[in-house]
Amino acid sequence: MSALHHVDDHNNITSIVLTGFPDLKCFTFLFFSVLLFIYCVTITGNLFIIVLFVLSNILHSPMYFFISQLSLFDIILSTDILPNLLHIILHDGCTMSLTGCISQFFFFAHAEFSECFLLTLMSYDRYLAICKPLHYNSLMNPSICIKSLIIIWLLGLKMTLVDTISLFSLHYCGPNIIDHFFCDFEPILELSCSDTLFIQNQTLVIGFLCVIVPFILIVLSYFYISVTILKIQSITGRQKAFRTCSSHLTAVCIFYGTLTAVYLFPTKGELSILSKVLSLFYTVITPFLNPIIYTFRNKDFKKAIEKTI
Repeated sequence: MSALHHVDDHNNITSIVLTGFPDLKCFTFLFFSVLLFIYCVTITGNLFIIVLFVLSNILHSPMYFFISQLSLFDIILSTDILPNLLHIILHDGCTMSLTGCISQFFFFAHAEFSECFLLTLMSYDRYLAICKPLHYNSLMNPSICIKSLIIIWLLGLKMTLVDTISLFSLHYCGPNIIDHFFCDFEPILELSCSDTLFIQNQTLVIGFLCVIVPFILIVLSYFYISVTILKIQSITGRQKAFRTCSSHLTAVCIFYGTLTAVYLFPTKGELSILSKVLSLFYTVITPFLNPIIYTFRNKDFKKAIEKTI
């Protein structure tokens, strides 16, 4: 029996109500307009980076290859979250099927897990470029880059499937209201009347492997990068070395900063609105900022734009 039939036949609830931001009132149109603008810019900016990478030989290097893939993950994340969020704002909430809700979580989680792995790979790329420049071309050749990306997609898919299948295996008996603007794992889990202790422990392990371990590896990479940069004698050399990784470091700080903060705050009660605002940052604002962070004052992108146009 398929997962879809399992959900329909064995659950008391088959639809989920997302409340979104019920207290917007007179700010509804303004909030909707801002988010619509962000969505359009996010999709356009990230698509532009991907197209520019494909068309421009100047950008055919591992760093820009990874940036183009980051743009792809940001497009997936934005398309999964924002259109439904815009609908929620216009209609003061929305109703979606339980299957649709879990499916939204699947695409969200896959994009987030994969981005964690990709940011780790990008930090390793910067480590090789600064700490092992003589071995960079052999350790970051096109074949290795493509294989690494395939592994990232498969790892993200595997980890996400474990959580998704677990959610489909649960029994849901209500209530069917989620006080959020998208279907995250914990809010869906709270709707279940099954014993979720094993799944909660399983999720902690997955979170450790997909979020904490990559973060530790990123910190270690930048520790060695910092040590190497401090050994450079000239100020100009230090500045040049720092510029090669400053954009990535900024993106990592924004991504992990908001991701950590949202799971440190309670999702219920008076602080639920704070949790929603923080969630907006890593689901909406981060994909919007990434194209700006990686292209702003980047000479290679400017040259690529000039030659392409």
